[in-house]
Amino acid sequence: MEHEIKTLTARLLAHRVVPRADALARKALLDDIFRAELDKSLAAVGLRLVENPYAEHIAVALLPEMTEPVFGSGDAWLNNNLGLPRDGVALLVILWALIILPKRERQIARVEAGKESQSDMFGAQKPLETGETVSTGISEDALYADFGKALGGRTRFAANLGRLVNLGFIVRRSRWLDEGPMLDLMIDYAQLAPRIIEGALADVLLRREGRDALVDKRADDEIEDEIADDGIASAGPLFDLPPDDAADGEAR
Repeated sequence: MEHEIKTLTARLLAHRVVPRADALARKALLDDIFRAELDKSLAAVGLRLVENPYAEHIAVALLPEMTEPVFGSGDAWLNNNLGLPRDGVALLVILWALIILPKRERQIARVEAGKESQSDMFGAQKPLETGETVSTGISEDALYADFGKALGGRTRFAANLGRLVNLGFIVRRSRWLDEGPMLDLMIDYAQLAPRIIEGALADVLLRREGRDALVDKRADDEIEDEIADDGIASAGPLFDLPPDDAADGEAR
């Protein structure tokens, strides 16, 4: 067991990721005793195993208490410890939201569909689907058209894409961007997903409601001006509506 732990640890450090279908990776995920010894070995050097059932790979990362001792010599670690500029981090979050969020929805939907069609209550549980069957990429040109100018223009956009490719977050093929092995591992879904789904959408809705309220206020002001000009402030309804529509208009 000791040799297997050393081998897996060395491969994780040398290659950064190991496919979860690998024999030693599967042993780390399924064998409780092996996993406990692996965690102990990694913790001795300030590391921990990173994996989730939705990702195709496993990796290692720093223990939380080691972040400041390792990266605390400067201010960069407060933002990220990958050396990414602010627009690079923004691009990474956008790619995560466009690729991982839809992927997770498809994975969960297929799991739920499998449960509904499961006739044998003791039947074997199927592993989660990963890879190209659930993860679809996006066009680089479409991404730039939507966000490129806000992310610094063509040169900055291309440079940051190159950084994300080198870090293993995305795979770039013929101007098409696919999920890299790190994208679903190194970003905490439980923390980021609510911020994007609730925070960003809530902000959009608030701005939309604000615009609608402003339009309604302007319309009301115009009507009041017309009433004042015509001297019909108390002359009754402004529009001759059928009874039901009139009631609806008054309710609005």
